[in-house]
Amino acid sequence: MKIFLTYLLVGFLWLLHWLPLPVLRDLGWGLGRLLYALGRERRRVALTNLRLCFPEKSEVEREELARRHFVSFARAVLDRTLGWWASKERLERIIRIHGVEHLTDPEGRPVILLSPHFVGLDAGATRISMYVVGCSVFSNQKNPVLNKLLYDGRMRFNEAVLLSRQDGMRKIVKAMKDGHQFYYLPDMDFGPKESIFVPFFGVQAATIPALSRLVRLTGARVVACITRQVPDGYEVEVMPAWENFPGESVEADTEFMNKFIESQVLRMPEQYFWLHKRFKTRPPGEQRFYK
Repeated sequence: MKIFLTYLLVGFLWLLHWLPLPVLRDLGWGLGRLLYALGRERRRVALTNLRLCFPEKSEVEREELARRHFVSFARAVLDRTLGWWASKERLERIIRIHGVEHLTDPEGRPVILLSPHFVGLDAGATRISMYVVGCSVFSNQKNPVLNKLLYDGRMRFNEAVLLSRQDGMRKIVKAMKDGHQFYYLPDMDFGPKESIFVPFFGVQAATIPALSRLVRLTGARVVACITRQVPDGYEVEVMPAWENFPGESVEADTEFMNKFIESQVLRMPEQYFWLHKRFKTRPPGEQRFYK
């Protein structure tokens, strides 16, 4: 029965991709407001994150920012139907990309495409996959129908290399040395194992220092890819490669990365993924933020 219901859901999502984008965005607005009203647990997580990161804002301002985030998130969820099924020509119109020349290194060095968790993350990945055959980490879903949908969506425009988080760094390094750009999502709390604590908006955050270690192992260049949700689609900004990176230490590099992410969050705070418990892991002796 569960699999049958999943097929019904997928069929409904397939129908959505035929809708004009303005209609899809209106549906996303309604869905986002509904999720904010009904999703007590995730609403509490988002408001806790915003309180920690923006203590200077009033409670009313943070609540309004959270509502806008829920809407941006819901719109991005519905927009994923376009990435799965819309024509390449339509996607090229809706998802515009700038800085394509930075996706490859002129000297042939490996490239890490650093993509923090903004709501446009998947739209950006889809567009970038039209230019390069990358590699990324893929989390298998328990539901086989949804797992296949997500997997096929990642593989739609080329045979990307999808790795499990359990594969470790060795397979990522091999894929990069084989010429695959690594689409790296750097900013989630995966617990204390292999994490270090560095500030994020002034709060100690458990952060995987993989970016610095990968660059030191492979000599890769770091290219930030930031995708912004805009009224008529998405804008993907591929920035020039970072200079003077890595720096003096893994810890300093990881703090630099978090500072960079902060700067991008301030450009579009409603589009950062505030629903994740970014500060769940605490240094020894510190209080927990999420009750």
